[in-house]
Amino acid sequence: MSLRNNWTKEEISEIYNMPLLELIYEASVVHREYQATGEVQVCTLLSIKTGGCPEDCAYCPQAARYNTGVDVQALMKKEEVLAYAQKAKHAGSTRFCMGAAWREVRDNRDFDRVLEMVKGVNELGMEVCCTMGMLTESQAEKLQAAGLYAYNHNVDTSEEHYADIISTRTYNDRLKTLGNVRKAGISVCSGGIIGLGETHEDRIGMLHTLSTLPVHPGSVPINALVRVKGTPLEGNEKVDVWDMIRMIATARIIMPKAMVRLSAGRTEMTVAEQALCFMAGANSIFSGEKLLTTPNPGFEEDNAMFQLLGLKPRESFKEVATAEAGGFVEKAIL
Repeated sequence: MSLRNNWTKEEISEIYNMPLLELIYEASVVHREYQATGEVQVCTLLSIKTGGCPEDCAYCPQAARYNTGVDVQALMKKEEVLAYAQKAKHAGSTRFCMGAAWREVRDNRDFDRVLEMVKGVNELGMEVCCTMGMLTESQAEKLQAAGLYAYNHNVDTSEEHYADIISTRTYNDRLKTLGNVRKAGISVCSGGIIGLGETHEDRIGMLHTLSTLPVHPGSVPINALVRVKGTPLEGNEKVDVWDMIRMIATARIIMPKAMVRLSAGRTEMTVAEQALCFMAGANSIFSGEKLLTTPNPGFEEDNAMFQLLGLKPRESFKEVATAEAGGFVEKAIL
């Protein structure tokens, strides 16, 4: 299968609606063609500035307008962040992501401190990622110069369903930030959440948006909604694991070079269910006890799962090493 950026919704729908076992098989074939199937990228996500966000994302416990029990915490000190990154590296993580509950990045002392954190994590030999809301072109350039490897900014859902979940920014705001990240030469990390009350057509629409970007995202996180008490979506139904597998498999087929990340929702999945996700093309996870503010499997649990399934952590900067081995000196944005 060749890389394509001109998928139609009808084509993606045909893939998404295949009989499930056939879909898993097709995805595993594509996975084997483009990826090393025995390795999984292990990422750790740390909330470096927690709570108090002015946005109204209906799923988010860090929105200031919802009473979710999340305490507002100021930006962490660089030394604390680097100590946590070192611990994550020792436990097997190769990508370290720092999340700040901001609507957008502002050019101030806090941003300067984040740039120093980026430099510090990069010096540890880890791929460093940030997720801090909207980003201008010049801010993206500063992050790239500091050594940022990837920037996460999820589209969350389809453009049609987006306004039902978030009113404080637009879908185009999201796409503009992704464009700024891409122009700066930073790897784009962008995916979405299922379980927001969306239809299957919305899920297909979200995948269509991602797969028709000028360059496929380097990482595509697929999240199951974590139902947090106090948010408008706390009463939503639990996401069916088969829906997660269907999303992962479809993402793998239409974006074959991307790291497809089995993200939020793993705490409610058995090892067998996660194994099916890996078979369907997932090759990235978050490990560590928290995903920003919500529970997540710890390092020891994941190490045991890796041993059972015969998986190993993917090395850092593999895309760069592969590109350089092929005679390319610029950073590869896959």
